[in-house]
Amino acid sequence: MNIAIIGAGAIGSAIARSLSRAGIAASIANSRGPESLAALHQELPGIRPVTIDEAARADVVFLAVQWSRIPEAVRDLPAWNGRIVIDANNALEVPSFQAVDLGGRASSLVLADLLPGARVVKAFNHLAAALLQSDPQAEGGRRVLFYSGDDADAKKTVAQLIDRLGFAGVDLGTLDGGGRLAQFPGGPLPVLNLVKFD
Repeated sequence: MNIAIIGAGAIGSAIARSLSRAGIAASIANSRGPESLAALHQELPGIRPVTIDEAARADVVFLAVQWSRIPEAVRDLPAWNGRIVIDANNALEVPSFQAVDLGGRASSLVLADLLPGARVVKAFNHLAAALLQSDPQAEGGRRVLFYSGDDADAKKTVAQLIDRLGFAGVDLGTLDGGGRLAQFPGGPLPVLNLVKFD
């Protein structure tokens, strides 16, 4: 399974660090090109800088881009053809951190409309970057990561990845149901640092 990250800001880099720590190879891309990611590449074994077009061809693609930049980031990319996109975004204006008016729709459903053919799973968006890249073993348990989606197989793949990273995955249901619970702003679950005891 090929894994890629589109977006190398705080969340994208935190995901890259989490993957590298777990020994999972991945590629990462941003709007400035692979050469701008040389320092991250040196820091993180197994994380390879690529173009956005290359990253979009992976089996599982983390999308971690500022909300206002998503349409441009995904424009003209190859057809998704059922590949999995993990929505690690929050619908906020930057730098004001004001909520984007989505007309009452769940943010992941709005995103899914921009990615025809992708199987979207909402995950990796509710924790701050510092927690996301830190040791998932905490307080004698495993730090919780919520996920939601409308495709059972895609959710199973993401749940397995969450487990490989050492986190405890909690399935919230559909994008329109569970996705709303974990989206920020608006949902009750973002920034909650919960631990599951096995």
